[in-house]
Amino acid sequence: MKQKCSAVIIGVGPQQGLGATLACYFATKKLHVYIAGRSEDKLNKIADKIRKNGGSATPIVTDATVEHEVSNLFNKIHSDGFSVDIAVYNVDSNIPSPLLETDTETFTKLWQQNCLGAFFFGKEAVNAMKEQYEGTLFFTGATASLRAKPPFTAFASAKAGLRALAQGMAREFGPQGIHVVHTIIDGVIDGERASKQFPDYIKTKGKDGLLQLDTIAETYWAIHKQHPSAWTHELDLRPFKEPF
Repeated sequence: MKQKCSAVIIGVGPQQGLGATLACYFATKKLHVYIAGRSEDKLNKIADKIRKNGGSATPIVTDATVEHEVSNLFNKIHSDGFSVDIAVYNVDSNIPSPLLETDTETFTKLWQQNCLGAFFFGKEAVNAMKEQYEGTLFFTGATASLRAKPPFTAFASAKAGLRALAQGMAREFGPQGIHVVHTIIDGVIDGERASKQFPDYIKTKGKDGLLQLDTIAETYWAIHKQHPSAWTHELDLRPFKEPF
């Protein structure tokens, strides 16, 4: 008998953020959602919102850069009797820093959050999916996945590593029924983080100049539902006004 279906998203923060939006969207598709991040308060608020809307969710405080915490996250899903149908690595930590001002701690931290944690998460997701011979594993990338631009060179090196990890996993585990996807968010998301960090810049973008959270979630779901004869591995999402 098939196990109960679930989605797991790590990198869930503010309610107006991509991780939370994905969790809420997947819950409307009748998946039990495991939401993971470092803030218990934020996770509980999102879980409460999902439940109020008729969905089901389990919040689990998890640091993506700590291997045993990531393992515990997936062990919890297994012990609850759920299959992992969708797994999303949505950690996107960025610190602007000119190269000569970037110390080893900053460079290492960015790599751990954007790349090493994805390695931990990806391994656990594949182990959970391989027995069922299906599942979709998403890695959320950025413009920096494709090109480095100061003062974000350290961030870009980490995101490029994430992209390489996704490519290797797609080639290795695609034949085993696991759909590995790298999504390049090439623009600014209309969410809480952007509105707080650079509100003046947001105003200059005008109507439809920012990536809308719900439309990104719709795209993730459409990719998850693709037939294996025509899988997408990598795609870029950007507002029509965004130069590239």
